[in-house]
Amino acid sequence: MHSPNFILQSPQHSVFVVYTLIPWVGVTAVGYGLGRIYDWTSRSRRTFLLRAGLILIAAFVVLRGINVYGDPLRWTMQKSALFTALSFLNTCKYPPSLLFLLMTLGPALVLLCVVERKTPELLRPALVFGRVPMFYFLLHIPLIHLIAVGACYARYGHVHWMFESPSISQFPITTPPGWGFSLSIVYVFWIGVVIALYPLCRWFAAVKQRRSDTWLSYF
Repeated sequence: MHSPNFILQSPQHSVFVVYTLIPWVGVTAVGYGLGRIYDWTSRSRRTFLLRAGLILIAAFVVLRGINVYGDPLRWTMQKSALFTALSFLNTCKYPPSLLFLLMTLGPALVLLCVVERKTPELLRPALVFGRVPMFYFLLHIPLIHLIAVGACYARYGHVHWMFESPSISQFPITTPPGWGFSLSIVYVFWIGVVIALYPLCRWFAAVKQRRSDTWLSYF
């Protein structure tokens, strides 16, 4: 996993960037532009989404296969086919590289085409989060930190690491000795956060549906 934090240094100054905002503004702009296709007929929209998605996926496979351009991390042959595939998919998210965007936005467009006529029952709860994406984003960060504090206390009996940054490169916490969990435990926490925030997101989605305040459109 790549850290979202990095430092830009010069002989006189250091600029610490906590979250790489600017590249994501471009992705957001593309999303707003994509909204215009929902004025088209369903058939035209599905054709566009499928073609665009497949083109992005194909571009990812070709560029990643060349292994020269599109991401600062090069994939390498590993001890097994599975680990080689994971290396192939291991692209940079912070900031998002071209290949990361191709490998995520491409399948997303294909999925939009597939669910155009009817959203499967299994995916219907996800519609709630899609209606309030910024609201969920702003809530999940403090909740995850609160869970980390609780896990730290349960494991060590102290939580001071969760509020310490002895150097700017270690922001926002100091890693406790032996800190970390298996991937399966991380998935449990992830699912728990999503489930915990679902009622709040559903409530806020209903608020947005009832009211037309301009500021609500940003959440």
